[in-house]
Amino acid sequence: MARFMMTLVVGAAAADLHLTPDNFDELTAGKSVFLKMYAPWCGHCKKMGPDWEKLQLEINGKDALVASIDCTAEGKPICDANGVKGFPTIKYGDPAALEDYQGGRTYGDLEKFAKENLKPSCSPGNIDLCDDEKKAKIEELQAMDASDLDSQIKTAEGELADAEADFKKLVEGLQKSYEEANKAKDAKLKEIKDAGLGLMKSVRAFAAKADDKDEL
Repeated sequence: MARFMMTLVVGAAAADLHLTPDNFDELTAGKSVFLKMYAPWCGHCKKMGPDWEKLQLEINGKDALVASIDCTAEGKPICDANGVKGFPTIKYGDPAALEDYQGGRTYGDLEKFAKENLKPSCSPGNIDLCDDEKKAKIEELQAMDASDLDSQIKTAEGELADAEADFKKLVEGLQKSYEEANKAKDAKLKEIKDAGLGLMKSVRAFAAKADDKDEL
């Protein structure tokens, strides 16, 4: 069924494959993915739409999947689970551990990235691609109780959230310091000018003109 759906979508000239919670696991199984998470009203999302559909026709196959997720409709749970806050958000990699795409948005940028990065990688489903260290780690995690693994995932996600919050706080602090420094600079400039800088320059210029006349 999944193969039929993929053929139907990829074979259509202007089809845009969409993922939802109902088809996500089936269509992404065993694949490296490139996902555009968007909102229909987003102007940037609309602009990149034709290139994204073209990329699907170029890339989608046995090992790679390029698809879209509507974060305002059926795809919202996927977007929420992946911390999507703005549109479009593009993520890639293992469907169970997506990473943020930070590259360019032109078709050339997207195509180059997809061809270089959307390939099978080490995972529980591709254990033969793992080195000994990662194989051992996967076996260790697979041997854990599900509740313990969930707890570790929750802890790691909490650390990520804390890191984001710390960074946001730092940026806000820098912004506040910048605004305060800028106000202090403006006040100092005004103080210097009000103290007579303009008049001094005017007097100096007037004197220079008078000297020029005397020389004539």
